[in-house]
Amino acid sequence: QHLSSLPASMYTEIQRERPDGGNILTHPDYIDGNPDLIKPKKLLNPVKASKSHQELHRELLMNHKRGLGVESKPELQRVLEHRRRNQLIRQKKEEEEAKKLQSPFEKELLKRHQRLDQLEKEQEKQEDHAPEFIKVKENLRRTSTVTGDEKAA
Repeated sequence: QHLSSLPASMYTEIQRERPDGGNILTHPDYIDGNPDLIKPKKLLNPVKASKSHQELHRELLMNHKRGLGVESKPELQRVLEHRRRNQLIRQKKEEEEAKKLQSPFEKELLKRHQRLDQLEKEQEKQEDHAPEFIKVKENLRRTSTVTGDEKAA
């Protein structure tokens, strides 16, 4: 019984104490309907009026309605990433097909090229291990053959 006599909140008690006449805010003068007065318009917030802000707000509302989180990517970004991924997969498949479709002639050329590279590497290794005087002698032979060919011409 005692608790039911207390107000539900302090706000209801304040409302009971102050009637409408005790309001601090003044009422605007233009409510009286005078046609000569210019009625003020609410100023626009330039941030909220911008197109990009409106689009972002619209996208956030749509995502919220769908149940998507803020961290999830926008649809455009997801589509672009999906395209890039598909393009990379397509390129890899094309490269593999190109390797499979090599003619027997191209395969044989590739084998010969690899053998020649291997032989050149072996010759370089042998030259590196050869004694110094053999290298000098080979260089002398090369220079002497060049000068002999020049005399013949």
